[in-house]
Amino acid sequence: MDQDIKQAILKGETSLGIEFGSTRIKAVLIDHRFETIASGSYEWENLLVDGYWTYNLESIIAGLQEAYSGMKQEVERKYGITIRTVGSIGFSAMMHGYMAFDSAGKLLVPFRTWRNATTGAAAKELTDKFQFNIPERWSIAHLYQAILNEEEHVPRIDFITTLSGYIHWLLTGNKAIGVGDASGMFPIDETTHDYNESMVKQFDELIAAKGYSWKLKDILPEVHISGQQAGALTAAGARILDKSENLQPRISLCPPEGDAGTGMVATNSVRKRTGNVSVGTSVFAMLVLEKELTAVYPEIDLVTTPGGNPVGMVHANNCSSDINAWLGLFREFYEAMGQKADTNHLFGVMFNKALEADPDGGGLLSYGYFSGENITGMEKGRPLFVRSPESRFNLANFMRTHLFTAFGALKIGMDILTKKENVEIDSILAHGGLFKTPIVGQKIVAAALNVPVSVMATAGEGGAWGMAILASYMSNKDQQESLEDFLDQKVFKDTEGQEIYPDGSDVKGFEAFMERYTQGLAIEQAAVDNLVENWRG
Repeated sequence: MDQDIKQAILKGETSLGIEFGSTRIKAVLIDHRFETIASGSYEWENLLVDGYWTYNLESIIAGLQEAYSGMKQEVERKYGITIRTVGSIGFSAMMHGYMAFDSAGKLLVPFRTWRNATTGAAAKELTDKFQFNIPERWSIAHLYQAILNEEEHVPRIDFITTLSGYIHWLLTGNKAIGVGDASGMFPIDETTHDYNESMVKQFDELIAAKGYSWKLKDILPEVHISGQQAGALTAAGARILDKSENLQPRISLCPPEGDAGTGMVATNSVRKRTGNVSVGTSVFAMLVLEKELTAVYPEIDLVTTPGGNPVGMVHANNCSSDINAWLGLFREFYEAMGQKADTNHLFGVMFNKALEADPDGGGLLSYGYFSGENITGMEKGRPLFVRSPESRFNLANFMRTHLFTAFGALKIGMDILTKKENVEIDSILAHGGLFKTPIVGQKIVAAALNVPVSVMATAGEGGAWGMAILASYMSNKDQQESLEDFLDQKVFKDTEGQEIYPDGSDVKGFEAFMERYTQGLAIEQAAVDNLVENWRG
């Protein structure tokens, strides 16, 4: 086996995926059997600068290089080989957001990430104009809000893109983007797999009086579907990626994609009537649609798979951050008692306590809003934990409540798809760090969505692995072979998953929790804002 892997590395019969997540950049190298050969990572955090959540360019490049270097060093340790080429490369990153550049390639304003909830006016006006939901996270909402704000950089724009599109451009010179990530920039026409032409024209007419030198189509990246080549690694790009300068140029790159697309690939959820739930700093569910929705819903993003099929996406800005913060507090207590805490053990113990809780979480209530939450109309981060004298306040209920609330906003959007639009789902697959603890996360999601939830053996591989699969698809697919067939018949042919069905008492308990959750939303914004103002005063 090792000899086969060595030969694959030497011959460049491998695929590399690098994904820029919200807390980690990860590089994964896979072989022709789609198994991970080596990986590397870089931990990072977004910064709140001048009212915007951002990552600086220095961290972006440093993280790219460290993740690649870590993967490269693992190959050297395990196989005694220095990587000089790979068969194909792909980059993915957090979808949405706004990176604007001038004609010299200079970033005009700091990268504005998906986490910002600062484009409400623009998103509403564009949604009304297009009769198509434009979420606040989308690149076009950020651009139009900058126009409404009369920001001085707007006339100088030569190119706007997402984070994955930026990395791809930096290393290839090509202003390209995968259709899935493009669908988080501007609405996509399902028939052409390109930006919706009528809406592009509407936008240009909307801003015509401004007299900008650019038209919208001129400043957007070119859209590609999965399987297409979207460029090749330049000599300069190779030097950026590999600081040791061992990596050779001219390696083919597949279209850069968003983390939603790589999540669909990693869970084999690109075929119609399939869906997946991806859990991290944010949480989103993707359902591949059979038909158009009957109405425009601000809670539902209409995006695409990497192959261009329409997807109903429910994206909540907040999921694991508040849970992680509370568990950090418990870690501090444990260590203050003179004990050493193992992270995996800590999470496992605490998550499993939730299985001992009252079905509804004992009357407790929590909102883990580290940042604004578009679905529920919260403009700013307001983490909040509430109990009444009648609540059953114990550790089990505390943990169950925080796991429930991680899916509260998601549930609101999913109910629209399943109850109002009658979207049918054959399967839901879940992935993300929350599912590293067996059973617990699955039971919570199954209760929230009231559908069976599976976690596949590959779920822990994550989006970087999914991106490597897309790179492999580009270079190894048969002629006319669809992404769906490639995944079904090759990647996941022998992969088994563990499926958990919703428990009736858990479902009723989650519904009772959601009654408190939705009722509390009516008063939370005013109450918390008033409290904050009093503190400032």
